[in-house]
Amino acid sequence: MIDKDVRLGSWQAVSLVAGREINTKMRSKAFIITTVATLVLLIGFALVMKAVSSGGSDAMVGFTQQNSALAQPFKGVAGSLGEDVDTKTVDSERAGRDQVADESLDALVVGDGRTVRVVVKEDLDDDLRNAFQVIARQIALEQDLAQEIGALGVDPAQAREAIGDAMDAAAAAKVDVEELEEPYPYDPQQLVLGIIAGILIYMSLLINGQMVAQGVVEEKSSRVVELLLSTIRPWQLMAGKVLGIGLVGLAQMVVIGGVGVVAALALDVLTISVTAAVGTVVWLVVWYLLGFLLYSLVFAGLAALVSRQEDVGGVIAPALMFVILGYIVGISVLPSDPDNTLAEVLSVIPVFAPTLMPMRLAMGGVPVWEAVASVGLVVATIPALVWLAGRIYANAVMRSGARVKLTDALRQV
Repeated sequence: MIDKDVRLGSWQAVSLVAGREINTKMRSKAFIITTVATLVLLIGFALVMKAVSSGGSDAMVGFTQQNSALAQPFKGVAGSLGEDVDTKTVDSERAGRDQVADESLDALVVGDGRTVRVVVKEDLDDDLRNAFQVIARQIALEQDLAQEIGALGVDPAQAREAIGDAMDAAAAAKVDVEELEEPYPYDPQQLVLGIIAGILIYMSLLINGQMVAQGVVEEKSSRVVELLLSTIRPWQLMAGKVLGIGLVGLAQMVVIGGVGVVAALALDVLTISVTAAVGTVVWLVVWYLLGFLLYSLVFAGLAALVSRQEDVGGVIAPALMFVILGYIVGISVLPSDPDNTLAEVLSVIPVFAPTLMPMRLAMGGVPVWEAVASVGLVVATIPALVWLAGRIYANAVMRSGARVKLTDALRQV
């Protein structure tokens, strides 16, 4: 029996509630299954990336004996377009077509080399199509020039040599660009890390934040809260719940982030420095803590307004929209445009920072002042939310039945 006249000290009360939450959540099947499933997905993703990265060239293109002279120029053109292509000469056109059919070849060039005819099984990759179009234009240009020069009575051998030299010079020509500001050299692997970091933060805030809200309503609807509040204060109950679930989520985040990075480094999927990889995990943990504190306080306060689990989604939806919006901007904009101005501005605003800033930090190139300002603004916002959420929670958690209006919960009782 709990003595209703006994009042626990502040830290003792908070730690008891936190300990209860930790014990309950860590033993729950949902927590164990979610953690294991996420680890399996991360390790599986690392294995897939390892297989893809070690898969050799992007495409294998075959040439017949009649047009084999096009193989080397084609490979050079494809390389200039960012395609890593291997070429081979087939014994006959029929043998080449059979290899296209069984997918040993991605494409086969047929004909005598005066035109570019390509055989594929179903569809031609856009990058390969562009490379073939360049080769086709070069052949057409060379033939046209040869005819024009031949008509002028110039020796054909000398004409072909001159045309070849001109084509080589044209291929070597490039645009000379002067940059007033040197762009940040984004590493594709860091871009992938940023996306993964954003997904982990988003899922953690979504799952653990709603877990706080559902816990508040569960205690309120079962009237357990009345028994608890006879011994501890409302803010202590709320703080203990947030602290306990937050620590469980933190443990999960450290395990997932640590195992994911170790697996990626061990499989050579990540070739960035260990320092950069560890730094990403550290920032992931920091932003999980800041984001969880920021949103779980809001979720706890708003959840106290209702008495049924069915109403939780509706009451926390306005706050949840900020989490979702930040995630959508990050996942859709940053991978293709890491320097996007809108994403930069939103990543400093506290309600968007927990999902956007860790993505930008993982990708690199974030000015120090932006990272410091983002953290500072969130830290400065949390005390205000502690007071606001505590007031709402204290005034609403004991009211059962109909949904409590926010304006009524904000009034001093």
